[in-house]
Amino acid sequence: MPSAAVIRTFLAFDFGAESGRAVLAHLHSGVITTEEVHRFPNEPVEHGGSLQWDVARLWLEVRKALTKIQGVKLEGIGVDAWGVDYALLGAHGELLQNPYHYRDSRTHGVMEKVFEKVPREEIYFTTGIQFMPINTLTS
Repeated sequence: MPSAAVIRTFLAFDFGAESGRAVLAHLHSGVITTEEVHRFPNEPVEHGGSLQWDVARLWLEVRKALTKIQGVKLEGIGVDAWGVDYALLGAHGELLQNPYHYRDSRTHGVMEKVFEKVPREEIYFTTGIQFMPINTLTS
């Protein structure tokens, strides 16, 4: 009697610029199917004159998604977040502040100041990064 094919299930979180979602991906006999289990708004918050990601809200939405899939055996979890922003963590892994949002105005004019110290060609040769005001290199 042949054994039943194993279904492996993974959870992916996508924190997009305006919305987020949690998606289950099921891998069965080399075929992947997906199922959106939770969708939520992902909007920046204003704090101290800056735009920041609302990390507390994102964590709440992660917990909501996990509640919706209780009992599902997961093989892994992945997170896709902002490609140009970053969070600063303390010595014990704690979030030091909400990450700045890529649309925050604090980076206006910074790229030119960076090029005064490091030539554009050197930055590109070393990083391959695009020269856009939203990129972390210039923030």
